[in-house]
Amino acid sequence: MSILLNGSALAYIGDAIYEVEIRKYLLTKNITKVNDLHQAAIRFTSAVGQCKIMESFLKSGLTETEIEYFKRGRNAESTRKARNTDLGTYHQATGFEALLGYLYLDNQPERLAEIIQRSIQLIEEPLAE
Repeated sequence: MSILLNGSALAYIGDAIYEVEIRKYLLTKNITKVNDLHQAAIRFTSAVGQCKIMESFLKSGLTETEIEYFKRGRNAESTRKARNTDLGTYHQATGFEALLGYLYLDNQPERLAEIIQRSIQLIEEPLAE
């Protein structure tokens, strides 16, 4: 299936998919208070967190097609302003979400799960001092 959606539309669905998967993951950690869940989710779903993930994936681990869809999202025109971060970080995060949207809509559940699992690992790794 060829995905012809623009980068913003791919990011829109990718954001939703990622949010659900992160919420499921956090529930497995026995976090039960909604405010605690929300605070924990921010590490994974913030533009800064997603930018960190993409920096790692761009060094290795993506196919040419996946990079193409990441760039489609990263380069998408946006009417939204970046909140709590710079524009470059925001665009990288949008590219990450577009990549997830592409994998979901292209019916690649195994690859989508692999990318999300690796994303969780990257965020959970202690920050290098």
